[in-house]
Amino acid sequence: MKVIHQSCELAWLQPQGHLDVYNGSELEQQMNAIMPTQPCLWVIDLQHVPSIDSGGLASLVAGFKLARHRQCRLAICNLCPAVRLIFEITQLDHVFEIFESHTDAIATCDLLSDGLPFADPAWAAA
Repeated sequence: MKVIHQSCELAWLQPQGHLDVYNGSELEQQMNAIMPTQPCLWVIDLQHVPSIDSGGLASLVAGFKLARHRQCRLAICNLCPAVRLIFEITQLDHVFEIFESHTDAIATCDLLSDGLPFADPAWAAA
C-alpha cells in the first residue's frame, strides 16, 4: 500500500507468517516495485510474523539497502518478542529503525523534509 502522508510518501508492507527465504523473496519483490516520487518512508509491519530466519533477515537487509539507494527510510514495527530477540542477538536492532507500532513509525514522516536523519552504516552503501 502506498499513500501520501503529510510531507512524505508512505509505503506500508505487512508480510504474513514465518519470514524465511521464500516469504522474504516475496517481500523483496514488493519493495522493488516501490518507486517513490518524493521523500518516502517504507514501513514494514511485522505484526503477523511470529518468527524470522537468516533468509528473512537477509531480505530485510536487502530492502534496507534498496530503500537507502532510492533516498528513502525503512522502519520496522510491531515485532513480537521472538522476532525482537533475533534482531537483538544479531545486533540489527542498531541498524534498523524499530518502532512499537505503525503509528509511531508514521509519526516520523516529518523528519524526511530535512533529509535522512541518520548516517548509513558502511555496509549499507554497497
